[in-house]
Amino acid sequence: MKKLNFPSFEFKIKKENNNNLIFDEIRKKWLLLNPEEWVRQNFIHFIISKNYPKSLINCEKSFYINNVLKRYDIVVYDNKGDVKILVECKSPNIKIKKEHFDQVMRYNIKLRSEIIIVTNGITHFYFKFNNETKEYQQETDLTLYKR
Repeated sequence: MKKLNFPSFEFKIKKENNNNLIFDEIRKKWLLLNPEEWVRQNFIHFIISKNYPKSLINCEKSFYINNVLKRYDIVVYDNKGDVKILVECKSPNIKIKKEHFDQVMRYNIKLRSEIIIVTNGITHFYFKFNNETKEYQQETDLTLYKR
């Protein structure tokens, strides 16, 4: 797989029926290793490296917005069960565009995340909600987990 803009992480990868599979430590199952999944798994490990507990991380869950089924890539909850971080992952072959930010902001109407991240594994965009200005401001990195 393509080298991404993350620290090096150890992954469990195996070949089965001519397919490469990667083990997802959050969902506890083997998944087809495609480019977007490679980004998703790297970002999960990145979140864990920032000391976020695995128990607060959730992947690829469906939810509804105006009776339309949607699915997020990664969500990290706070200790109260509210969404703290919403991550939208794209394949490294896809250049991040305005439509990707629009997508994650539509999701956030329902999820109400404090931090929004859009990544293709090469370029990462971090935004944090500012309670004073009531706007999202761009950040440079994901902060370490604080209880």
